[in-house]
Amino acid sequence: MDLLYTAVATARGGREGEVVSDDGVLDLKLERPVELGGPGGDHTNPEQLFAAGYAACFHSALKRVAKEQGQDVSLSEITAKVSLGRDGKAFGLAVTLTGALPTLDPPEAEALMHAAHTVCPYSRATSGNIEVVLELAPAPGA
Repeated sequence: MDLLYTAVATARGGREGEVVSDDGVLDLKLERPVELGGPGGDHTNPEQLFAAGYAACFHSALKRVAKEQGQDVSLSEITAKVSLGRDGKAFGLAVTLTGALPTLDPPEAEALMHAAHTVCPYSRATSGNIEVVLELAPAPGA
């Protein structure tokens, strides 16, 4: 693989700590969410960070594939839901990617989502490791 970019971040304190990027742009406090026994509040957590990264990366892949196919996805959005669960004595993740593609009919949108899933680096990294569900958002007014 021809490396194009490397992101660097350091975590201190685990789920009750902080994450900081080497350039200082990312500097966030972490807290366990209420659902995991934490206080919640205005701090983030690893699952939110993963969801944000996956949604942005997948949306870029979707836009790239759409451009190659001559499709208009200018009004599109991708929402990533990242769930943490127990997997025996360990923990695991599950992801649902929801695409809002109002400029495409459902079969076109579904095909585009699947095409993006084959080129998105996050999708490729998680393939065979965690369950990733692709779905379309309901059409407005549906």
